[in-house]
Amino acid sequence: MLKKLRRISSRTLHENPWWSYRQDRYLRPDDTEGDYFYIKTPGSVAIMAELPNGKFLLLKQFRYLNQTESLEFIGGGMKPGHSPEDSAREEMLEEAGLTADELIPIGKFNPMNGATDELCFVFLARGLHQDTPKPEQTEEFERVELSMEELERLIGNGTLWDGMTLATLSLYRSYLLASKKL
Repeated sequence: MLKKLRRISSRTLHENPWWSYRQDRYLRPDDTEGDYFYIKTPGSVAIMAELPNGKFLLLKQFRYLNQTESLEFIGGGMKPGHSPEDSAREEMLEEAGLTADELIPIGKFNPMNGATDELCFVFLARGLHQDTPKPEQTEEFERVELSMEELERLIGNGTLWDGMTLATLSLYRSYLLASKKL
């Protein structure tokens, strides 16, 4: 059995509206003390919006850190105190101007478990209705509708490279298998 690592102390080094950068002192497996630096977040959500035509809605946006456009499912950070479902509905309205009759939880994952405590909750949205998008000041989106075959092709040629979108698609496949729909 693996030894549980024990936190000795913790402090916030920097904080912004989306996350905090933390430093913990902890006891390593060899019983010496060490520092662990990580990002603490309230969590995030990702939503596969299934359109009536069988395609899925993705959003193209410019990603500053990579200095390139990225094709992604709807998603974003959770606000403290908000449930994953409430956050998913907020992100759908904010980014795509959509509401959904049905929001099905299909899984969760940690996008980078060595650097953040974040859990991303994944939903399948059906019964979509158009409303007015309400993007944040820092956001700009282009809507893209893709079939599953088109998604697979874009993954294969490297056009679709966003990790949260790839993980979301993987959870969707597992959901279909468990539902015997694949």
